[in-house]
Amino acid sequence: MVPVTVTRMGLDSASNSYVVLLQEQGGERVLPIWIGRPEAESIATQLNGVKRDRPMTHDLCHAIINGLGATLRRVQVTRVHEGTFFAELHLVRGGTPIIVDARPSDAIAIAMRLDAPMYVNEALLGLDVNVGIPEPAGRDDDALSAEQLQRYLEQMRPEDFGKFTF
Repeated sequence: MVPVTVTRMGLDSASNSYVVLLQEQGGERVLPIWIGRPEAESIATQLNGVKRDRPMTHDLCHAIINGLGATLRRVQVTRVHEGTFFAELHLVRGGTPIIVDARPSDAIAIAMRLDAPMYVNEALLGLDVNVGIPEPAGRDDDALSAEQLQRYLEQMRPEDFGKFTF
C-alpha cells in the first residue's frame, strides 16, 4: 500500500462527473476516482474548511466512530473491478481490529474528518502525471479499467481541475 493525499478535485466535462485525485506522497503517480456530487461536496467542504450548521453524512460517521470509542487507523483503496473502485475503513475498538467495506469517496471524506492516513494499492497507481497510463498488468478487468481511465483522462482539460468551488 502506498500513502496518498487528496491533491485536487475537478469536474470531468466528458461525463459531467466529479473526479478526486489521490497522489502518492512524495511521488508523481496519481489515481483519479470518479465520484458523485454529494461525496464531492463533502470532500470539498472539508478541503476548504467550511463548517455546516448541522452534521452532514460523513460528519455523522465521524461522530459515530468516536461515540463508539473506535479509532480510524487508515483508509485503503484496495482494488478496481469492472470500473468500480473498492475501499476499506480500518478501525480499532477496544483493541479489536474492524475492517469495513466502503466506497472510496466515502472513505476519503471520513478519513479527512478523522485525520486518518489514506493508502492505495500500488497496482492502482499506474498513472504517472508526466508519462501517462502504462501498460496494465494482471487480469483482464484491470486492463479494461485502465483503458476506461485513459479515455476519460484524454478528454479532460487542465482547466477542468479546480473548477469545483463553493
